[in-house]
Amino acid sequence: MTDNESFAALFGESERKNKASPSKKVPEVGDKASGRIVSIGQEHAFVDLGGKAEALMEVSALTDEEGLLKVAPGDTIEGVITAVDTSSGVITMGTRQPRTVHGSKQLEQAFHSRLPVEGQVSGVIKGGVEVQVAGIRAFCPISQLDIRYIEEPEIFVGQRLAFRITKFEGGRHPNLVLSRRALLEEEQQTLAEVTRASLEEGAVLNGTVTSIKDFGAFIDLGGIEGMVHISELTLGRVKHPSEILTLGQAVEVSVLRIEKTDNPRRPEKVALSIRALADDPWQDVEMQFPVGSLVSGTVTRTQPFGAFVELGPGIEGLVHVSELSVERRINHPQEVVKSGDPVEARVLSIDKEKKRIGLSLDTSRTPSGADASTTQDYGAAPKSFGTLGDLLQASLKKKD
Repeated sequence: MTDNESFAALFGESERKNKASPSKKVPEVGDKASGRIVSIGQEHAFVDLGGKAEALMEVSALTDEEGLLKVAPGDTIEGVITAVDTSSGVITMGTRQPRTVHGSKQLEQAFHSRLPVEGQVSGVIKGGVEVQVAGIRAFCPISQLDIRYIEEPEIFVGQRLAFRITKFEGGRHPNLVLSRRALLEEEQQTLAEVTRASLEEGAVLNGTVTSIKDFGAFIDLGGIEGMVHISELTLGRVKHPSEILTLGQAVEVSVLRIEKTDNPRRPEKVALSIRALADDPWQDVEMQFPVGSLVSGTVTRTQPFGAFVELGPGIEGLVHVSELSVERRINHPQEVVKSGDPVEARVLSIDKEKKRIGLSLDTSRTPSGADASTTQDYGAAPKSFGTLGDLLQASLKKKD
């Protein structure tokens, strides 16, 4: 028995069942459907849709890129009704994946059933791109080419992409308008439902960098986009996110905050962090920068009370204004150093709990015990030893 004969026999059996159940609803084009695969032939698979009907599905929709079957008889598969032949009762079932169509009749059917079609971008024209679909010239507006605005549509030329037909006018020269954005947005909505199930503060998720701005980077978490502020990129300091991130890069992020919005397209704002997942650099700071050791660093900023020096990612020390020079009195750190200057300093003290390191540019200094000028709060002036008169008066009191 040939493949066609076996299917004819199956459909004959199907028709007898239909006559026995006249109340059975016939599915319509565009309806979602699921069923059990009864058998798989050379070109088609027969799918039992249960109480509704039976359908044919092209084997090409059930294979991977290498042409190997991804399913077997007995498996349940989901799809969509792509065609219904009222005269023969034959129902054709497909997937939401883009399909190759032939001729304007199939294009019109795809338009009415809102099924995706495959087309090749052949050129850039005013307002959008030209796409070849089944040998017919179609137009996709630039705003419908992607979810985000495309500044250089030329990069799509030559690519085969999935589109939805949003306008179809038949005739000798069919007029087709396409949208790729509509399919991408539907895909995002489906992914977003899955992502929201695991979206909560403190959750660790995988994402992809979709956009890089001066203030941070946007990350696609799977249908939902979050933002990593530049201050949350790394433990160290960066001038621009592009120093450590690139478009399309896969990253692991921690969810800091989720704020609800009134925008139905973006119902939440998600704040993310990459640096939150990094190891605490202060954990072994006493081993990295022992008190009394000479260290190298870079001045990050200056304040009237001293200069901050980055010793490593996430680790800063303070050179108090009194420790900037031994040769003369310094009124402001900028008289000696400025942001970006490399310096060598002596570690005077470490307060691991408060995450503070006291430094001195006087590398000849040898700290002994707790150093008053570095264990006090940042910004406070060092304790004064008093004037010469005060010292003499204290000396006289001791003699009395």
